[in-house]
Amino acid sequence: MLVTLLLGGCALLGDEAAGFDGPAEPAEPAEPDARALDAAAPGTLAGESVAVWVTTGDRSKLLAQQASVNFGADTSQPVTITVDEQVRYQTMDGFGAAMTGSSAYLMNRAMSASQREALLSDLFSPGGIGLSMVRQTIGASDFSLSSYTYNDMAPGQSDPNLNNFSLSGDLDDVVPMLQAARAKNGALKIMGSPWSAPAWMKEVHTLNGGWLNVAWYGAYADYLVKYIQAYQARGLPIYAITIQNEPLHETGSYPSMRMDPANQANFVKNNLGPAMSAAGIGTKILAYDHNWDRWDYPNDVLADGAAVPYIAGSAFHGYGGSPDLMASTHAAHPDKGIWFTEISGGAWATSFAGNLRWNLSNIVIACTRNWAKSILLWNLALDQRSGPTNGGCSDCRGVVTVNSGNGNYEREVEYYVLGHVSKFVAPGAQRIASNSFAGGIENVAFANPDGSKVLIALNNGGASSSFAVRWNGQSFSYTLPAGAVATFVWSTGGSGAAPIGSTVWLQGNNGKFVSSEDGLAPMMCDRDSVQGWESFAVVDAGGGTVALRCSNGAYVSSEDGLAPITCNRTAIGGWERFVWEPTNDGKVALRGSNGCYVSSEDGAAAMTCNRSSVSGWEAFAWGTVGG
Repeated sequence: MLVTLLLGGCALLGDEAAGFDGPAEPAEPAEPDARALDAAAPGTLAGESVAVWVTTGDRSKLLAQQASVNFGADTSQPVTITVDEQVRYQTMDGFGAAMTGSSAYLMNRAMSASQREALLSDLFSPGGIGLSMVRQTIGASDFSLSSYTYNDMAPGQSDPNLNNFSLSGDLDDVVPMLQAARAKNGALKIMGSPWSAPAWMKEVHTLNGGWLNVAWYGAYADYLVKYIQAYQARGLPIYAITIQNEPLHETGSYPSMRMDPANQANFVKNNLGPAMSAAGIGTKILAYDHNWDRWDYPNDVLADGAAVPYIAGSAFHGYGGSPDLMASTHAAHPDKGIWFTEISGGAWATSFAGNLRWNLSNIVIACTRNWAKSILLWNLALDQRSGPTNGGCSDCRGVVTVNSGNGNYEREVEYYVLGHVSKFVAPGAQRIASNSFAGGIENVAFANPDGSKVLIALNNGGASSSFAVRWNGQSFSYTLPAGAVATFVWSTGGSGAAPIGSTVWLQGNNGKFVSSEDGLAPMMCDRDSVQGWESFAVVDAGGGTVALRCSNGAYVSSEDGLAPITCNRTAIGGWERFVWEPTNDGKVALRGSNGCYVSSEDGAAAMTCNRSSVSGWEAFAWGTVGG
């Protein structure tokens, strides 16, 4: 028999205690004094605690949490990073890599169910690195098991009405693995990129190289609309598409297609934009999707006044030029977004320390400081032979390497590069001002939707370096070895940071989502995806508190900690008020009017509001529904 000790009505033994039975409908007490809730809220300034995660070039620390530091009296050092959240830049969309056909095949067929579950959790769940965006190839790429599109025809045949459209090439591996990833992160965004139109639509009837035939522009627009609709029907909404992957590159070795800026502009304004609009599709259209050095290309596309209303912005790869060139496109079109969509590591650069430096400096820090809203790497997973390949790169490296013989996987340097940003910077975060030191302590800062701040700092110098971080009239000091990266996270605390007016999802430490059970049963944290019952409107309940309104129109009640929490109250009283407390790792804890915290019970039992402190089961990842 488990005996739970209580202090002031809260359980002292948190994650081991199960929910306990109580009266089904206890009399609700008088509403708690909101001032008492405010007084108990975490401090917002003096002595603010800062959580720290570090990776070093010698691998002695790999995204390892360190002892927290605290802000104190403002002091200066020769190297002082000043973080100013009043100066804000672009809003971040997400971080991740590509679920290529090769990656999906390895996850789905080279791994056991338990190995696959571990990898998907490692990549997409809050307990892993919480990837928030994936890129997906529309049809085959150079990392697929074969070459195909969704409308292949025999030589000499065409299909103008797309009667033979089929996702069959994606159904074995790509679709199920995207669905499995989205089950880990219900807000996962998917960006689609085509390598080639169907061969019959091209001037030379081959997938490998050549141009799209102008006569088939309309059919190709319909083809992309059908792709978006078919994926949506399988629970995979497509957030954005690029018009063409690497439009300045064509090869006879794998699917590819040439498009110049005028082609893209004409295709969008005359065909793709109107077709998507007529179908009621809100998927973003991105121009270009090639290297930094030809930043003039997206500028030319966006200069077309008839095309530009349909285009959300431009996408860039990192195989030529430098990331600062994206700022030139931003300067020319400040109303349009910029997304960084591809870079790969490989056997040409094998030093963990060197790759850690290069990727943090040039991709995570430089790209976001030059207006990129996303950081997407190439293959999520490749095998020990850099495959399977389909005619392209023979020595590329994935974010993880999956042994095709035994299904075990190894985290590569790219995993830690992504983790230092994706685990802590939520979609919807804004980049905020910070001064950087090129060749020294290079950095970038963000403000999350929950009010927490994230600073990513790389010591790109040749020796250990000490520096200060100044924010809001306070500072702390830290020392990083040469080549090491640190992510610092701090919160302003209190419900003032709550996303009032938004509809959110809550995800427990088990990777599952909180469900209201439509008010018909006690709430659980055991759902694989976000649907209506897993959506909660955040309502200002006054006095620095919030209420959570469920899809049935009722409110979540803490039941004063005496019974499992429910979503069946028609009005906001004391038990329906919660303090929204951001945690140092970007999650949130919910404190009820009894002073106790809501616990997910790890999804094994009905949720309760009876915990005296916040640990794994009392912290929830969150995001806006559809955001």
